[in-house]
Amino acid sequence: MSYQIPRGTQDILPASSSKWQALEQTLRHFCYLYGFNEIRTPFFEHTNVFKRDNDSSDMVNKEMYTFQLANSSTSLTLRPEGTAGVVRSFVENKMYADPDLPIKMYYMGPMARHERPQKGRLRLFNQFGVESLGVKDPYADVEVIVLAYSILKALGLNDIKVLLNTLGDDESRAAYRNALREYFAPYVGELCADCKRRYEQNPLRLLDCKIDHDKECMKDAPRMADYLNEESRRYFDTVCQALEQLDIPYEIDSKLVRGLDYYTHTVFEIVSLNKEMGAQSTVLAGGRYDGLIPYFGGPEGMSGIGWALGMERLLIALEAEGINLEEDNGLDAYVMVLDKEARGYAFEVLTELRAYGYRSEMDLIGRSFKGQFKTVDRKHAKTAFLIGSKEMEEQSVTIKLLEKREQVNIPVADMVAFLDRQLVEEEEEHHHHHHEHEEE
Repeated sequence: MSYQIPRGTQDILPASSSKWQALEQTLRHFCYLYGFNEIRTPFFEHTNVFKRDNDSSDMVNKEMYTFQLANSSTSLTLRPEGTAGVVRSFVENKMYADPDLPIKMYYMGPMARHERPQKGRLRLFNQFGVESLGVKDPYADVEVIVLAYSILKALGLNDIKVLLNTLGDDESRAAYRNALREYFAPYVGELCADCKRRYEQNPLRLLDCKIDHDKECMKDAPRMADYLNEESRRYFDTVCQALEQLDIPYEIDSKLVRGLDYYTHTVFEIVSLNKEMGAQSTVLAGGRYDGLIPYFGGPEGMSGIGWALGMERLLIALEAEGINLEEDNGLDAYVMVLDKEARGYAFEVLTELRAYGYRSEMDLIGRSFKGQFKTVDRKHAKTAFLIGSKEMEEQSVTIKLLEKREQVNIPVADMVAFLDRQLVEEEEEHHHHHHEHEEE
C-alpha cells in the first residue's frame, strides 16, 4: 500500500517553508502600513455563496469542489477564491455600518479548484488578497493598485507591468453586451462549446477565450471604450491620471475582462515579462465590483474593490528573476555531549540558552565527537559547547568560538553574559566590514 499526495497538491517542506514565511511577512507588513487588517473566513461556504445566478465563469461552472454530507440537504463548497467569503462576512457582520469606511481587509490561505494541474497552477493553492469595501472612489482603486505594485517591487520583481481596463457601470456594460451579441451573432456557429454558452450568459467573456482568441472575428470585435457613458469614462480617467502622477507604469488593455463575472469599472492585472514564467505570466489580478455587496444583502449601491495573487505563482516569478527570499542565519550554539553521564547537565545548559533567546541544538543520537562536529559545520553554528563530566562537576561550560578559533572554560553562571558580549561583538564586526565595503 503506498500513500501519496493527491494530484494537484503539494507539501511545503521545512526546507522551503522559510521562503513562504519571508513572503508572508512582507505581505503582512505592507498591509499593516496601508491599514489593511486580516480576516480569516471558513475554508468552505454554502455553495450559493460562490454559485451565483447565471454565472458564466469556468470556475463556477466546472472547477468547484462541492460536497453534501450524508442525510443533509446542505450543499457546501471548498472556497475557489477569497472575495465572496469576505463580502459575505462583511454583510453578515454588518461591517458596512462602520462610520469609517472603507473597511480594508486582507486574507491569506488555501483555495481549491478542480482544474488541470500545470506549472504554477495547483488544485489546492494558496492565495493572498485584499479587499477595500464600502467606498466607491477612484482613489480607493488607486490605493489597492499602488499597494499591489509596491509589494511586488519590494520583493524585488523588476520585470512587471500593470495592465488596466474598465468594464464601466451596469448601463455601459449592458450597451456593450448588446453590441457584442449583435456582432458575434453570425459567428456563433464557429466558436467553441464554452463560447456558445458564454454568448448566452455573458458575451464579455468571449474576449477571454483561450481557444478562439486568434480567430479573425475576435480581432474586429467592438471595444468597451466606445460604449462607456460619461460617468464611467470620468472615473477611469481619474484612476489613470493618478497612476501617472505616481509613476506607476501601466498599459490599457481593452481585452482584459477578468475570469469572474462580478467585476465593474476598473479591472487590472500585474504581469511578469520574464520568459521563464511561460503561459502563466499573471502574478496578481483584481478589480472593482458594484453588485456583490447588495447581492449578499448589504446596502444597495455599495461597492468594493480588491485583488488576489497566487503565492505559488509569485514564488515561481521570484525564482525566475533569481530572487532568493530565504536567509538561514545558522545556530547560535550547538551543545556537544562528550560523556553519556553529562547528558542531563548538557540538556540543562541547552534549555538555559534557549530561555535567553539563543537558537540552540544538542546531539540526541550519541554520536562521536567527530560526528557531532560535522553537525556544527552543517548547521553553521557560531559557537560549540563542549559538555563532559568535567564541566558537569565544575558546573562550567567549555565554549568554542568558531569564527575566532578560540576556546574558553567559564562558570555556567557567566555563560549568558559572555555570549551576549561575544555574539554582539561579532555582529558589530560584520556591520563594520559591510560599511568598509560600502565606502569603497
